Amino acid sequence: MAKKIKKVQDYDPVYAFLRHYVDFILKLSYRTVRYVGREKIPQDGAVIYAPNHTNALMDALVILAMDRKAKVFVARADIFRNRTLAKIFAFLKIMPIMRMRDGIDEVKKNQEIIEKSVDVLRDKIPFCIFPEGTHQAKYSSLPLSKGIFRIAFQAQELMPDMPLYIVPVGIRYGSFFRFRSTVRVQIGEPINIGEFFAEHSEQTTAEQMNSMKDVLTERMMSSIFYIPNDEDYDATYEICAAAVKQQVKNFEYTPEGKRNNPLDAHFVANRATANQILELKEQNPAKAEQLLKLGREAAQMRKAQRISLASVSIKYPILSRILKTLIFIVALPYMIPVSILYLPVKLLCMFLFTKLKDYAFRNSIRFLVNLVLWPIMMIIYSIIAYIALPWQTALPLTLLLLPAPIVAHEMWRLFRLAKSDIKLLCNSELRKKYRAIREILFSNK
Repeated sequence: MAKKIKKVQDYDPVYAFLRHYVDFILKLSYRTVRYVGREKIPQDGAVIYAPNHTNALMDALVILAMDRKAKVFVARADIFRNRTLAKIFAFLKIMPIMRMRDGIDEVKKNQEIIEKSVDVLRDKIPFCIFPEGTHQAKYSSLPLSKGIFRIAFQAQELMPDMPLYIVPVGIRYGSFFRFRSTVRVQIGEPINIGEFFAEHSEQTTAEQMNSMKDVLTERMMSSIFYIPNDEDYDATYEICAAAVKQQVKNFEYTPEGKRNNPLDAHFVANRATANQILELKEQNPAKAEQLLKLGREAAQMRKAQRISLASVSIKYPILSRILKTLIFIVALPYMIPVSILYLPVKLLCMFLFTKLKDYAFRNSIRFLVNLVLWPIMMIIYSIIAYIALPWQTALPLTLLLLPAPIVAHEMWRLFRLAKSDIKLLCNSELRKKYRAIREILFSNK
């Protein structure tokens, strides 16, 4: 009997077991992970997820943790050249895909990948491809590549009796580079491929592909916090941060009268500010330029002083400063020894960061180091504790050490934010600029 060829989408008990651990560590890596609109995900057919791509590996992990279903991903083909890595990626249910930058001859090899992708979808395993083709750590978007549409079109032709959907997904991080930030994932309106074909039957395949590209672009952009990636990007982002707490008051409740989730309110408030700036550019260019000039100057001053945007957007600065300081002082006797024991992990991350050219990989590196190294260190520390101390003492010490990655990070975060708050408090000129930004922005209403 011929040996059955294992497919990337086949059930793997080891993979299924490790998924619980990976999802758990992912949720610990963020203060909040929120999914919005999961009820929109179709259950009657095959699904292709189309997320924006801003944070390297973390984007895939966030999509993976959306539910308990296994998912198959694609990644750029050049990282599969190492055989060992290729086996690891296959275990992780990741397939290679060629890009135009790899050359036209290499792109022709994608036919085999497309066929495997169709096989995945035929088994009703969710398939995920980042249609932007590459990542950028910005609240913006890149032109979509055609790979996702080629896969969708061919899959629908080979599965005429099975509904197939492209589901846009918008991922919004509180910070692209900070550990223990927040992440909000919004599911957009799915595109039914079969219905799309029927509605655009008069078009050629190329025209259908371009039409679907326009629809997906619009639906992805409606699911993200979008700022045009132009010369005004930094100024716009600075203005959004300066106005967000005041703007949030306008979105404290949903249209149905329910209190909005804080991440949702923050998301909608930032989108409203970005749209307000675009409207101001059209209706009053002189006033818009005055506002953007203040935004550019504020961003330049803030970055020069190494002041965090969190200090700018905080709602109750005085009370917050006092509360953070008290928490820091009370928890210091616990935080210091725990941070010292966690130091090897932190130092390894810092060393690996020096090897990175792209900052967007920082959180991915930090996640992987914590995923692998911290459990090993916990085993070592536990063995030492049980050898050196009675088990009645060793046990509580070991339990107290378990949350060290979070505690150590929160210690340094509170210290960093307290220092940043003091810098902003002492910088009257910068605070005047933020007040001027808010006055101009809200006087426009």
